[in-house]
Amino acid sequence: METLEKEAVREEAKTGQKRGAQAKKRLKVCLILLLVLCALIALGAGVGALGNRSNMRKVEALSPVDYPEDRLVPDTDAFGNVSFVTDRTLKIVQLTDIHLGCGWMSLKKDAMALGCVAAMLAAEKPDLVIVTGDVGYPIPFQSGTLNNLTPAKMFAALMERLGVYWTLTLGNHDAESYSYYTREEIGAFYESGDYPHCLFRRGPTDVDGVGNQIVSVRNSEGAYTQLLYLFDSHDYRRDRALGWLTWKYDNIHENQVAWYARTLGEYEKANGAAVNSLAFFHIPLTEYRDAWYEFLDNGCRNTENVRYVYGAASDSHKVVYCGVGEDDLFETAIALGSTQGFFCGHDHYNTFSVEYRGVRLTYGKSVDYLAMPGIARVGGQRGCTVIEVNPDGSFGCRSESYYQDKYALDGKEDVKMQYDPAVYDAPGDPRGRTFGRAKRK
Repeated sequence: METLEKEAVREEAKTGQKRGAQAKKRLKVCLILLLVLCALIALGAGVGALGNRSNMRKVEALSPVDYPEDRLVPDTDAFGNVSFVTDRTLKIVQLTDIHLGCGWMSLKKDAMALGCVAAMLAAEKPDLVIVTGDVGYPIPFQSGTLNNLTPAKMFAALMERLGVYWTLTLGNHDAESYSYYTREEIGAFYESGDYPHCLFRRGPTDVDGVGNQIVSVRNSEGAYTQLLYLFDSHDYRRDRALGWLTWKYDNIHENQVAWYARTLGEYEKANGAAVNSLAFFHIPLTEYRDAWYEFLDNGCRNTENVRYVYGAASDSHKVVYCGVGEDDLFETAIALGSTQGFFCGHDHYNTFSVEYRGVRLTYGKSVDYLAMPGIARVGGQRGCTVIEVNPDGSFGCRSESYYQDKYALDGKEDVKMQYDPAVYDAPGDPRGRTFGRAKRK
């Protein structure tokens, strides 16, 4: 009996030693894997830093936009907002979804995006650029970084080098929940004053969002001829589980709509007359979806509510990724009768502009080379939107493809056009057109 007990003790000791050896082996493997991972992260960070310095040198080598000596210089109006004084047409270029990753995986595509922006602005020579969101794209499995401040710095440096006045609305990717810097910190960077051509303002603290801003246009007699409203359309719904993962987007909030109505009233009171306005944000209103679906359901023909102007929708999934809730911005705009047009981004392949219930709803052409799989190799959606604000308060806008001779740039990439921009960028009759891959889902 004693022998059996001793044998059991010895076997137990051997088993313990074996388990200990296995545990040490597993620990050793884990440490090796951890060291390899740390080395890869360090290598990626080093490559990213070197690549970003290379892209910054390319930015610094660019020539400033060749503006005339009498170019418009903004000042401040009686309400403390940025203002342009002019008796001529004010030229605005809308850019959207630039998607600079600024990580080791996106360096080449970042350079392409920067070159695209520089070429278009050099040719257009706008008085003002409005970016409707997603300057940055800190998605680690595509860009190789979580740092969302570096893209902001890169783009701000580009615009400062070009000498173009600009402002922006934040998009859902500019400050992801897992990226290094919050929405408020990114807004503070843009408002820091380190880049004199950046006109961004974080906006009133008692209104939801970062970057609710007004840019006014006055004539030489002091009358307001146009108001440009910039709204933070936020990012993901916090009341929806994994909203950022399931593409459940937020809407413009009630107190933002109240701010819009109140400030519009203040300007009209100061003006002694009605003032026209345009509005800019990242995530489309639900009315974009309502209008486009009504148009599709009618066989891509105009309806009582919808008039097709130009563009296409060629996203292979849902056509319009609007907020999942409701907001009153469009209905309030209809009631107040001031806002003639809305401009958004967000849906990278959508470029359409339609008139819905008498108000223009327009997607800006995107710059994106990074976010959508394969998007760098197609080009019908890439470019900018030119908006002309006239002295009488009216406006016009047109869609411009990047792949035109006027946007000359050495080394411009070859792409496949999913549709002909010369056809779809021009206002016209929608009958007989094929709208890319767009289908109602």
